[in-house]
Amino acid sequence: MKDTLNQSKIQQLLRKGVRIDRPETITIGKEVSCDQISDNRVVIHSGCKVYGSRTAIMSGCEIGYEGPVTIEDCQLGPDVKLQGGFFSHSTFLGKAMLGSGAHIRGGCLLEEEANVAHTVGLKQTILFPFVTLGSLINFCDCLMAGGTDRKNHSEVGSSYIHFNYTPNQDKATPSLIGDVPKGVMLNQRPIFLGGQGGLVGPVRIGYGTVIAAGTIYRKDFIKGNGLLFARSNVKKQQPLYFGLYPGIKRVITNNINYIANIIALRRWYIDVRSLFLPGNPIEKALYQGALEKIEMIISERIKRLKEVADKMPRSIELYKKMMKEHVLQTQQDLRREIFERWSNIEELLTDSYNKEGNLEKRDEFLDLIQQKIDEKGKHYIEVIKGLGNAGAAIGTEWLQGLIDEITNQILNIIPSLRH
Repeated sequence: MKDTLNQSKIQQLLRKGVRIDRPETITIGKEVSCDQISDNRVVIHSGCKVYGSRTAIMSGCEIGYEGPVTIEDCQLGPDVKLQGGFFSHSTFLGKAMLGSGAHIRGGCLLEEEANVAHTVGLKQTILFPFVTLGSLINFCDCLMAGGTDRKNHSEVGSSYIHFNYTPNQDKATPSLIGDVPKGVMLNQRPIFLGGQGGLVGPVRIGYGTVIAAGTIYRKDFIKGNGLLFARSNVKKQQPLYFGLYPGIKRVITNNINYIANIIALRRWYIDVRSLFLPGNPIEKALYQGALEKIEMIISERIKRLKEVADKMPRSIELYKKMMKEHVLQTQQDLRREIFERWSNIEELLTDSYNKEGNLEKRDEFLDLIQQKIDEKGKHYIEVIKGLGNAGAAIGTEWLQGLIDEITNQILNIIPSLRH
């Protein structure tokens, strides 16, 4: 029965015009809708498996050229190339390309012309247009932006790691490499993370930053436009207190900023990206898939931050024991507020889904977008790059205002973060 259902799906796709090499080696899940796979220039090479009722594949996609591909509930925009590997619950916009050996887990969103070489692992990761990753990279739980086109793009060198798990056994470690308000405008200087290095999350890196090859970077560099090298630690050995969280203020601040940025990106998709939908059902599935990934990331980041908040009573006790008569009340207050007021923080972040930012600025920006669509058609990259500096500045101000609104409200709930 299974083989019969599989062959039926394959025959439906062949009749539509999908090119399938060696159909007898292909598996198409019974839940897959052939209506969500385009009949225009789609190629599925031998040994591939396609699963999931949410899977959508648009025209010009090529799957499995370098090796077998497994797809599970993913959405592929036009001309996407998945060369080989495993792809689950992720969305890839037009002309994104991933090399063989990829291991792409849930919650990833690769925007137009993002490019990934071979043997790369991603999870809960967002790459803005043109961002390029080299080979042998583990780059989970982060957002990367920067660059203007395929020749001028942000890049991560080969053998790079974003360290996203701590000795305290938490993952409140998302890193913002670039940002949303400026990054979506596609007019910022690229960021370069040199090969055989790493970032220890959560960090924030500004546009125009170059981190030298071989560097493990642990701090924020928000201002950008600089060359960073690793610094050797003066102390070769020091006491370690699991659960102490000596840098808790920075952890909380960076997590809140990250979540606020992703909420702003969700608003961008709802108010701006939606204007580029042509009405094609597969295109709508692609858009809904992208929006779903953004919401998955917000939920995951709130969950991970809650895990840290729940550890604050233990952190308070450790801090008292370690510092003794040198205890700082501000440090105690910060930990206590994070724990006791978590429900208020979570409610605010969840309610922020409904925030729209300054409506006057938003509407002014959307009017500019519509004018450009009327001129250039529904070509997202061309429209955004055609806004000019003045137009982009209006959009950036709108989105940054939304982020500031969220972060300021969090500061009112946790006033110790201000100190």
